Amino acid sequence: MNPLDLPPELVRDVVARALHEDVGTGDLTTLAVIPPDARAEAHFVFREAGVVCGLRVVAAVFALVDPSLALRPRVAEGARVSAGERVATLAGPARGLLSGERVALNLFQRLSGIATLTARYAEAVQGTRARILDTRKTTPGLRALEKYAVRVGGGVNHRFGLYDGVMLKDNHLAILAAQGVDLAEAVRRARAAVGPMVRVEVEVESVEQAAVAAEAGADLILLDNMPPDQLRAAVAVVAGRARTEASGGITLRSIRAVAESGVDYISVGALTHSAPALDIGLDIEGA
Repeated sequence: MNPLDLPPELVRDVVARALHEDVGTGDLTTLAVIPPDARAEAHFVFREAGVVCGLRVVAAVFALVDPSLALRPRVAEGARVSAGERVATLAGPARGLLSGERVALNLFQRLSGIATLTARYAEAVQGTRARILDTRKTTPGLRALEKYAVRVGGGVNHRFGLYDGVMLKDNHLAILAAQGVDLAEAVRRARAAVGPMVRVEVEVESVEQAAVAAEAGADLILLDNMPPDQLRAAVAVVAGRARTEASGGITLRSIRAVAESGVDYISVGALTHSAPALDIGLDIEGA
């Protein structure tokens, strides 16, 4: 499967819900003042430099509003463009163009913002073995689209939900510890329950715990809130028996030192919970 694939039925579902929320029973302003036979042409313009993400989503918006609207991309999905660049042209009935404008821009700005921020993080670790991971800290209902934007920006998806991977976090381990179950036994229980085909990850807070998790058979060890020297020691003690992931408050300023510790992955919640929407406009030709 192409990492940039996005299921059409999923896109249609998200777009339909967004249009229902915004347009509802009809765009009162447009229906009141725009003649039904009026036509228009408009351009999607990046007001700031960034990574283009969401062209197919934009196309889906206007296909549902009015199938006779034609969207013509001028650049490819994932392209890096400069401020002021036109990335797509939309032409057709003016009513449909106006009614779909806000939903299309909301999604386009959000996805391009995530892709752009992800690209910055990916660039910051170039030359190291580390790859950028996203998290489950996503907008409810938009997770699949937001994780797609991470891929467009050069990142890697972590698990999509609680259903597709085991991750023993601090609260799981605290509850188990109160019942007399230590970290090693927790990992063994998880492995026995899900079998060899499901990845088992465990969150640890010390080099010693990392060693225990590796010995117990964890596939991935999350090294939580460790400074670079401690990360380096944890990577050494794991010694390739599991993949390692650094996490916890990592910023563009600190990520290079984290990557140089030798970890395999760095997870960054900010990719989806704090990425600023990119400034994109829809400019009517001749306006």
